[in-house]
Amino acid sequence: MMRWAVICASLALTGCATVKPPEVPTKVQAIQKALPPPKAFTRATPTRPARSNVNIEEDFVSLHFALESGAQLPLFTRFETPITVRLTGSPTPSMQRDLTQLLTRLRNEAGIDIRQIPDGSANITIEAVTQEQIQDILPQAACFVVPNASSFEEYSRDRRKQKSSWTRLRSRERLGIFIPYDTSPQEKRDCLHEEIAQALGPLNDLYHLPDSVFNDDNIHTVLTGFDMLILRAAYSAELHSGMTREQVQEVIPGVLSRLNPRGNTLPSQPVSETPRDWIKAVQKSLRPQWNTKRRLSAAKQAARIGQEQGWTDQRRAYPYYIMGRMEQFDNPQDALSNYQLALKYLQATPGTEVHQAYVTTQTAAYALAQGQGPQILPELDAAIGVMTRAQNASQLATLLLLKSEALNQAGRHEQARSVRLDSLGWARYGFGSDMVVRSLMQDVAEGPSTKNRGG
Repeated sequence: MMRWAVICASLALTGCATVKPPEVPTKVQAIQKALPPPKAFTRATPTRPARSNVNIEEDFVSLHFALESGAQLPLFTRFETPITVRLTGSPTPSMQRDLTQLLTRLRNEAGIDIRQIPDGSANITIEAVTQEQIQDILPQAACFVVPNASSFEEYSRDRRKQKSSWTRLRSRERLGIFIPYDTSPQEKRDCLHEEIAQALGPLNDLYHLPDSVFNDDNIHTVLTGFDMLILRAAYSAELHSGMTREQVQEVIPGVLSRLNPRGNTLPSQPVSETPRDWIKAVQKSLRPQWNTKRRLSAAKQAARIGQEQGWTDQRRAYPYYIMGRMEQFDNPQDALSNYQLALKYLQATPGTEVHQAYVTTQTAAYALAQGQGPQILPELDAAIGVMTRAQNASQLATLLLLKSEALNQAGRHEQARSVRLDSLGWARYGFGSDMVVRSLMQDVAEGPSTKNRGG
């Protein structure tokens, strides 16, 4: 049991890579029949942004007038008509269910006139393709959005033409989103949230945002209250395509004052820009094709830059979290020290509950290995609540498995079994049913002698 909890933690951190055991059809079928049904989130509970409108004004402009690469955009763009969405390719049932929920949220929370159509030409075409097709064009991308394309074939043909350049865009009329259908339900949902949000609004990501999907740290996987405010502001009557940066800066304070009156009462906080050197170091530390030594060196460089910048926010914590991930199996004590450093900065930064829950997913395994399960149950319960509200099924499944082991250590075996079954339902959504089956088969194949190795 404990071993599979560690497997799930590892899967969540390494992009769901696993060693495939020999697949005996009868065993696969038996495990599939024994698994509980996949779980799914049905209701979003976003938290309102708890920052000053002065800060949000700056974020709005930075998000809309640059690309992730740092390239500047000359004009503000958005859709100027009611927006239609079409789902094509080979979508799975979970994609349609999650798309329906997302479009409902966009109408209710962001006030955007957006609806799905079954056929015909749409403003946003979402095509479900294979991971291989995406990686052939963008090897580092899980999914992506492009201007002026309605199919993967069209984009593949025209991607080097001016029509495919975001910097030349003057208004949004036709966009294409490409999402792999051969991944877990959660990965497909996360892509829907991020790419549709970018299709509608911001094209940039900002590492200093603690409460947004518009951040390359991927801590938040579904649109937050901040994100919905940004999108609602983007589609306010005061804005329109073709406005310059200066024109947007002139009107956005009034827009946010009207849409987010709470933000008028909160004091602004100083926020420093994120240097490109720090961004590049973080990106290098996450490159799967690099060996651990090179990636670790890049993460240490990011940590040094954060120290030089005098940061105390989640950006200061992030490189230590990355180092902990890399060292947790080869140098567990160093990894634990890095996780504790990450928590030190996160606990001093408001709005980082989800970040802290990620770290708890790791540190709890160390406590369980020391037989401290009963003591960490409150901490696990708090993290489970956070990940439930954040709708992160993969992390939720891992935390529930850790809680199951903690309950076993406390002698509460029936409750532990119930929590474990609950975790499997979330794992089927977060990791995918095939991944869960393979992990369980590996657990069975390696026998009882490996089951209590600890974290």
